[in-house]
Amino acid sequence: MIFIPALNEAASIARVINSLPKDLGGYGPPTVLVVDDGSTDGTADAARSEGAIVVRHATNRGVGGAFQTGHQVALEQGADILVSIDADGQFDPDEIPALLAPLLAGQTGLVTGCRFGPAGRPANMSKVKYWGNLVVAAVVRSASGTTLRDVSCGFRAYSREALLHLNLFGKFTYTQETILDLAFKNIPICEVPVKVRYFSDRRSRVAGSILRYAMNAGKILVRTVRDFRPFRFFGTLGSGVFLFGAALDVWLLVHYLRTGSYSPYKAVGFAGGLLNVCGILLVGLGLLADMLDRMRVNQERILYLLRKHDLGD
Repeated sequence: MIFIPALNEAASIARVINSLPKDLGGYGPPTVLVVDDGSTDGTADAARSEGAIVVRHATNRGVGGAFQTGHQVALEQGADILVSIDADGQFDPDEIPALLAPLLAGQTGLVTGCRFGPAGRPANMSKVKYWGNLVVAAVVRSASGTTLRDVSCGFRAYSREALLHLNLFGKFTYTQETILDLAFKNIPICEVPVKVRYFSDRRSRVAGSILRYAMNAGKILVRTVRDFRPFRFFGTLGSGVFLFGAALDVWLLVHYLRTGSYSPYKAVGFAGGLLNVCGILLVGLGLLADMLDRMRVNQERILYLLRKHDLGD
């Protein structure tokens, strides 16, 4: 199944659908699923006229919400592989077989496209957006233990096993959350180089505002790391707070040894003590959250088995 999230793409959706491969290595024609995420133009009608399955959101839920709908429909329809591609034609559908190859070889559960080749920044991609992608990729690599260079590309292929394991919450976007979710569940992930065309006269629907994108993507990253690595999250935060407080304590102690008095910096000592207590509490919270994380792991496993049972897998 090829999944296309679309928002007011009536002008391009038919062309994108018609450009998709009609046969994928003897597997026959793929099913095309378009999730119309609250469009106000004729996107849904244009997609239906080209034979696509169309699911329409009455209001805009964000590309993350659109993917969650596509994810559920793909499982219900019995898709063995789900390919996601954008509706504006910036990716080349002829590269879909390259995405499928590692999946069909059983090497991985998720294959994501990498837009950043030897040339670095693609043509017409702003420097701010390019460097923002590199920063986000570095954060995701650190959190997930992967070596991916591009964690925000929407041109991807998922195995059914990966889809059964996925459990997503973010509405704004899904690209980083899917990588973190699957990586924390030990599902193999790889990337393949893909070509991309950025249109100089088109504003991104997801990253149109760099600040808004950074804030929303950051929230998803923080929440995911908090949920999957709670002791690392709270322990690191608590250790930093405690050490800052300890630095204030040491500074005040040195001042006392030099002058024989805490004045006029007694407030520094109170601040240091407060930070010490907060740091210890955060580390304790991390230990508690780590125990609760075992419950989350069990619930995720139960959800996976329930999906398999309900879908007849």
